[in-house]
Amino acid sequence: MNNEIEIYKGLLTNIKNRVRQGQLKVNLAANAEMLATYWDIGRMIHFQQQQKGWGKGVIPKLANDLKNELAEVKGFSVRNIQMMVQFFNEYQMITSIGQLPVADLESQSITQLPVAHLDNTAITQLTVAQLEDTKNQAQLIALIGWTQHTILLQKIKDLSIRYWYMQQILEQGWSRDTLVAQIKSKIHERQGALVHNFDNTLTNAHSLWAKQTFKDPYIFDFITLATEFSERELELELVKHVEKFLLELGAGFAFVGRQYKLEVSDKDFELDLLFYHLKMRCFVVIDLKKGDFLPEYAGKMNFYCSAVDDILKHETDKPTIGLILCKGKNKIFAEYALRDLNKPIGVSEYELTQLLPDNLKSSLPSIEDIEREFFETNNTPENDN
Repeated sequence: MNNEIEIYKGLLTNIKNRVRQGQLKVNLAANAEMLATYWDIGRMIHFQQQQKGWGKGVIPKLANDLKNELAEVKGFSVRNIQMMVQFFNEYQMITSIGQLPVADLESQSITQLPVAHLDNTAITQLTVAQLEDTKNQAQLIALIGWTQHTILLQKIKDLSIRYWYMQQILEQGWSRDTLVAQIKSKIHERQGALVHNFDNTLTNAHSLWAKQTFKDPYIFDFITLATEFSERELELELVKHVEKFLLELGAGFAFVGRQYKLEVSDKDFELDLLFYHLKMRCFVVIDLKKGDFLPEYAGKMNFYCSAVDDILKHETDKPTIGLILCKGKNKIFAEYALRDLNKPIGVSEYELTQLLPDNLKSSLPSIEDIEREFFETNNTPENDN
């Protein structure tokens, strides 16, 4: 009886995975076909503008006529048509966008995976050199939604950086709003910028993954603290806003606990924050410091990583990684402190939103002052006519 139940559960799981694979294929094909259509529309308008000398005025006319003649079809506003032309102009050398979609996408292992495994596809791991191949470029472009393309076209001018953001969209699962926020925070400049000893303490593959995972600085703009704050206050605020904290850390982090207790030789030690990284398959210990980095912090973190490896790490897990988050750091001090340690450790800074000092607050107008001034301005004699 129990065996039949297990067989049935297996059948149900296989059916659900197959349905999700089918849905994924349909969505990928629909998105790729829409992008190919928009690219082709942009091409047609561009060449008519070039050959006939038509200016930008043709676009509002097209938008109006398409709205009247294809009333059931959305997406042909003036702004969207302008973006189609820009989309073609930016990627006109990638002619395969016009033919790419379904056949090429179905040849990718991506369509053979459950939706949850979308972020493991090879396309997100392409190197800069591999992205010089227009076929790889076309495949990457075809996997990105139109709304995200418009954001990238408007905000990122460097093509290689734009491809990097496309890879992150797929790997991290960024929404429109998250993408805008990450671009604003210049995450492409922060990723992998921390001081670390990963190259000396991890395998090549794991070191590369760690460098792609950690960043410097971390932007905690969802937290507001006074100029003077304690490490415990920072820790509590991060846990209080754990969803936003996890978003800033990046995909793959699972929260294990705060002030996590480890017993070593009959003595208790508490880790500020403990995470498990689902992709790197390792524990991550985070130590919070309210001031600048000091060399002794590295030795303490090395001890914590050793303890986690001995007490919590499963035999199939990768080595525990330590991350020391400080308000500031001297890069040379940090490099020296990590150089001869045998545990993988990184040192990053963080940035907060801080409350205004009281003396500055008193110099700013209150809401009541602003309202009074507005009322008086709008009730002067010259405004009574």
